[in-house]
Amino acid sequence: QVQLVESGGDLVQPGGSLRLSCAASRRIYSSTILHWYHQAPGKERELVARSQSALSIRYADSVRGRFTMSRNNEKTDLQMNNLQPDDTGVYYCFAQWGRETYWGRGTQVTVSS
Repeated sequence: QVQLVESGGDLVQPGGSLRLSCAASRRIYSSTILHWYHQAPGKERELVARSQSALSIRYADSVRGRFTMSRNNEKTDLQMNNLQPDDTGVYYCFAQWGRETYWGRGTQVTVSS
């Protein structure tokens, strides 16, 4: 059973930065699909950064220019800059190896003054 463990969530003021990390218990290959999702309080989970392969990373309009996703063979990170109150919520990572899909348990980010 593959485990994904997110970390890095915290309370931060508007305009601040955080770096989230998602460590995988299985090696991440260039073909491994990796995504980051955000679930705001009372809302549906939404995709904020997607990586269909090591060569492809795309962002939701709401975070483009502020968030940067990176990946290596052990983890994926999400660098979040200029955080705003709407960025508050739980951030989850998702990974897919072939047909096998896995979710992390999430890490809480709160943006508030």
